[in-house]
Amino acid sequence: MRGVETRDWLRDGLRAVASGVLAIVLAVLNFPLFVLFVVSLVLTPVLGIGLVLLPAVTALIRLRADAARRIAGWHGVPISRPYRPRPAGVGLIGWGRYKWIMTDPATWRDFAWLLPGAVGGLALGIVTLALPAYGVEGIVLLPLWMYLGGEWSGYGVNWPIESVGEGFLSMPQGVVILVLGLAVAPYPRRFEALLSRLFLAPTRAAELRLRVTQLTVTRADTVDAQAAELRRIERDLHDGAQTRLVSLGMAIGLAEELIERDPATARKLLAEARENSSTALVELRHLVRGIHPPVLAERGLDGAVRALALTLSIPTTVDSDLAGRLETPVESAAYFAVAETLTNVQRHSGAAFAYVSMHHTGDRLRLEVGDDGHGGADPRRGTGLAGMERRLAAFDGTMSVSSPPGGPTIVTMELPCASSSPRTMLSSGTD
Repeated sequence: MRGVETRDWLRDGLRAVASGVLAIVLAVLNFPLFVLFVVSLVLTPVLGIGLVLLPAVTALIRLRADAARRIAGWHGVPISRPYRPRPAGVGLIGWGRYKWIMTDPATWRDFAWLLPGAVGGLALGIVTLALPAYGVEGIVLLPLWMYLGGEWSGYGVNWPIESVGEGFLSMPQGVVILVLGLAVAPYPRRFEALLSRLFLAPTRAAELRLRVTQLTVTRADTVDAQAAELRRIERDLHDGAQTRLVSLGMAIGLAEELIERDPATARKLLAEARENSSTALVELRHLVRGIHPPVLAERGLDGAVRALALTLSIPTTVDSDLAGRLETPVESAAYFAVAETLTNVQRHSGAAFAYVSMHHTGDRLRLEVGDDGHGGADPRRGTGLAGMERRLAAFDGTMSVSSPPGGPTIVTMELPCASSSPRTMLSSGTD
């Protein structure tokens, strides 16, 4: 376990350093974007040039702001996109698009962020890189410089450096400074993420508008999902149990006709009917298990997830403080969401370790599934995460995915709920 923690700490530090380099590069782009936006505003009255230029500049600014939101998500600060949807009939250029952009408060919040974002990105990016770079200097650059006969004022506690031996004493100091720099690097990155959220997160009015839009979409998705589920159940019943039950009835009816004049054939038909009834029963049990697993009904969410973890091919720990039964629909949605996430971990992540965390705080159930795989999970690429998000949205739940290249992947889900029974959940032996 200590090895995993060390690897995570080192990976977080290296990711923060890489993010700091990216922040410096992107921060430089803010200055020309700021100038272009001002120029497009000034040129609007001049032959309508701004009607064409401003939408293009705004699109670039939004791409830059989206990059900042995505980077903030890497550091545990998710930021939603606040932009109003494009009205019907609005084209790529023209007065309609210009009006839509100019009346969107998010446009002006993005503009207000450009200069603070540039200054903050440059400053905090430099702060992120300063200690690790100084540590690398002590390990590599200074000893090489001294060996080649150069002159150097000093490094670390060695001021001045007057010999090659003193120069090489900087190496252990460089290692210590590098380790310290990697440990500290995630903090300025998170601070910049919080600064970005101050400007780029939706306002209360925008959140309400996005909420209404989300509810409209999730209502349609829920209706479609329910219809698809009903069609699946109908198809499974028609192709499986129903066909066997019809065959069973025909076999029994034929056996009734033959029982007096051909007892041997009748017994054979009854044996086939018994076999068909057993097969139909198994199929019905599988169908019911797909709708609501028996282990979930018997043990609740805690016990069901622990039982699920025991069946996985990779070591999976379950941390839970759930002390009572939840409402049945919420339990079912949470269970299938965790099961789908763990299936993705097993199939796609290349992970050697996974964990599930379940906590009930106030009126919300928080689920977290993480792994140490190669990362890169994206709900938009059809890994099952999009369907899981729709399933949770039907219960007013949310899902966020943090999966930078190289990992780790952390899927966080929240559902509004309340304990419905004081019964204690049964636990399995998973640690």
